[in-house]
Amino acid sequence: MDSGHGKIRMKVEGDRLSSLPDDIIHKILSFINTKHAVQTSVLSPRWRYTWTSVPCLNISYLSFRTQAKFSKFVTRVLSGRNNQIELSSVELTFHGKVCGEFVKKILNKVLKYAFSHNVQHLDITYGRPGKSTEFPISHISSQSLKHLTLFGFGHKDSITTPFTWDLLALTTLDLWYVTLWYDDNDKSAGLFSNCPNLKNLTVSHCHIVGPNGFYICHPGLSNLTLEEGDTYGDVVTPQLKSLTIRNWPKMRLISAPNLASLHYEADHEPLRLSSELLHLETVDMCIFHPYVVDPEARKIVSLLQQLRSVKFLTLNLELIEILSSSVELISHQPSPFANLKSLKILPELYTNPDSWFFWEDEEQTQPKVTTMCNEVKNYLLDGSPGATFTMVTHEEARNNTKGRHRMMWKRSRTIQEINGQF
Repeated sequence: MDSGHGKIRMKVEGDRLSSLPDDIIHKILSFINTKHAVQTSVLSPRWRYTWTSVPCLNISYLSFRTQAKFSKFVTRVLSGRNNQIELSSVELTFHGKVCGEFVKKILNKVLKYAFSHNVQHLDITYGRPGKSTEFPISHISSQSLKHLTLFGFGHKDSITTPFTWDLLALTTLDLWYVTLWYDDNDKSAGLFSNCPNLKNLTVSHCHIVGPNGFYICHPGLSNLTLEEGDTYGDVVTPQLKSLTIRNWPKMRLISAPNLASLHYEADHEPLRLSSELLHLETVDMCIFHPYVVDPEARKIVSLLQQLRSVKFLTLNLELIEILSSSVELISHQPSPFANLKSLKILPELYTNPDSWFFWEDEEQTQPKVTTMCNEVKNYLLDGSPGATFTMVTHEEARNNTKGRHRMMWKRSRTIQEINGQF
């Protein structure tokens, strides 16, 4: 009797899922690997062709044992899709000892299909464990693509990209573990000149190869994130609103007259600015291991004066300690901050600075109590007596940084899975 009730319950639940509208089922299938989506075709006649109208492709070489099987699957998917349905996104993952010519063949086939179906979001992860891998195609051109992500597997497994792109509709470009060849004597052009509508750019853990450093010049860029780089470079972005620089100390901000938000993290060097930023509202600045020497303190004081328009300012305690050790530099100077509404001081870093999550090592001894001398406090706050002042606790700092590298963590899990197979 119980067995019969179980069969009835399973049938009812199966019918309930199958009775969902197609657009809901397509939405569900868009969250899973395309191989698994295709496998739903055996569930019932209702599901046989459902996968063919899913607007997303997520194809990974991880799911196949041989290149022949992977190639056959890709051909079947592209030929079996409903050609009347456009593609919103394509995600491709290659790994291991797969040869460059094979990847080139698959990429050209998939990209030709994707661009002919007006794909808007393209995500390519490619690399061979333990070595740099040259990207197998030399040119990407699309009238529809709005978001492009290129991701290598790590510093030793980066994608080398001597290619060009013509992406007129592109608004967002994310580059992770990519080696960029930059050999352009005309600084008005640059790497991104053929992306006229680019608004959001992330360059993370990338290596720049070229005689003139890395020159970021774009008239329409709004949001720029630069992480973990060692190349000298300049930023000239007249429409930039938000800038994040993490551990890229050789980068200099030349011109960003409309910048409203600045986030800067570095081990030693303060940010290099060539002019004041008159429209700044928010600044988060952390220098974790500053040199306790007079020239460094002078650089920090000079930088703070260039940030005089800021309204919401966050500094870390290590930076405050440098000011306290050279208090004679500020004791007779007026506060530069006349518009300040909020000042926050982050606690001293007490864990590995290379960790993704700062302030997070629970096994460390209790951190020392954060303090700030009156001279430094007066220098920062006297120009804005109505500003709020907060000494952030370690618990609050941990909570604020845990979400910072979610994308990096997700990619790392994929890389671990890949490397675990070899």
